[in-house]
Amino acid sequence: MFENLSERISSSLRHLSGKAKLTEDNIKDTLREVRMALLEADVALPVVKDFIEQVKERAIGQEVMKSLSPDQAFIKIVNEQLIHVMGDANDELNLACQPPAVILMAGLQGAGKTTTVAKLAAFLIGRQKKKVMVASADVYRPAAIKQLETLADAVGAQFFPSTIEQDPVDIASAAIEQARKKFMDIVIIDTAGRLAVDQEMMDEIRRLHAAITPIETLFVVDAMTGQDAANTARAFGEALPLTGVVLTKTDGDARGGAALSVRAITGKPIKFIGVGEKTDALEPFYPDRIASRILGMGDILTLVEEAERKLDKSKADKLAKKIQKGRGFDLEDLLDQFQQMKNMGGIASLLDKLPGMGGLAQAAQSQVNDKSIAHMEAVILSMTLQERRFPDRINPSRKRRIAAGSGLEVQDVNRLLKQYQQMQKMMKKVTSKGGMKAMMRGMKGMMGPGGMPPGGGMPPLGRR
Repeated sequence: MFENLSERISSSLRHLSGKAKLTEDNIKDTLREVRMALLEADVALPVVKDFIEQVKERAIGQEVMKSLSPDQAFIKIVNEQLIHVMGDANDELNLACQPPAVILMAGLQGAGKTTTVAKLAAFLIGRQKKKVMVASADVYRPAAIKQLETLADAVGAQFFPSTIEQDPVDIASAAIEQARKKFMDIVIIDTAGRLAVDQEMMDEIRRLHAAITPIETLFVVDAMTGQDAANTARAFGEALPLTGVVLTKTDGDARGGAALSVRAITGKPIKFIGVGEKTDALEPFYPDRIASRILGMGDILTLVEEAERKLDKSKADKLAKKIQKGRGFDLEDLLDQFQQMKNMGGIASLLDKLPGMGGLAQAAQSQVNDKSIAHMEAVILSMTLQERRFPDRINPSRKRRIAAGSGLEVQDVNRLLKQYQQMQKMMKKVTSKGGMKAMMRGMKGMMGPGGMPPGGGMPPLGRR
């Protein structure tokens, strides 16, 4: 997300390099490029106009602080304005009520509403330790009820059964009553979507909202629709007392216009963003972290939080102890590193959150991507256990067999073994004299042009 916008803004800021002071003349071209970057990112025109005016007003005449160059001072202003446009701070769910807290989900068909219900349930169960029930009031799409039942089972949420013959209000009311009897903390009600906003849809959801008076009414919208997402959210906001917005499919949106437009146009906070297809791919929306990613400064806080949740610390400790005892880093360990990386969302997700790597996330796809990792995994999985533990025994005939088994070429096997040898040397340096310093030198030596490892590999995921 934001790759195009991040690249354009970073490029425009170079015009200010070497200036002693920010003036109307020397920021004119930069502001024009930032404006074009925002428009190309499909940010709504009124939002762009206001953003540029606010940045210009703050930037002109700004004295350069001792510790900052003009471009850094300008970045600080742009960063603060981006945060302000997106809502200043994370807006958490309001669950302060007599249980069960009722959350009503609204949105158009195809926005990922039913999947988001399951993701939100998984978030509340996994991170907030809540007991959650979900129910489908979508009586127009039989598959939606079955889909939610399947997803509820996958995330560990209670499912309240319903049928297409029932009235949506009756379904929601019965689900809330059942949740109360079962001492549930939260009940999430999925509703019917339409291909477009229409009067019948609005009347039904108004009637449903009035009957159950939810504490949270969230509008689910596809981020890839750009500023149309903000306009659709506004239409719903005029019909319903929305409390927040959930942006879905942000992992497929390289522009980011919706994230920058929704709050300004609707006045409603973005509470969550969907960052993938898996049920754990829902993140709270932090304007400061998103602004940091737009400006190519990464998102270390989110990366650390993901590592805490998703990395297997016992495996990391086991690997560290193994190396400390002098036992080598083998291909079984490398395979585990790849799997841990996948748990963290893959290469693109990691690069997007690392400072200075946002612009590289797209450029590096040809060299460092999840497909290359999948190929390396396939090569390792085509080996015998002995070959994984003792790679030195892999001779040319074994390489041919492994290549055939993985559906790849012998050069792919050679590439993996070369990458493994480089990583093995680096791991040895951790235990040798010099420890971490030696490891860092080894990593630096491994880095190819652009700071990436040759052959499309990544350094090992260490202990967290």
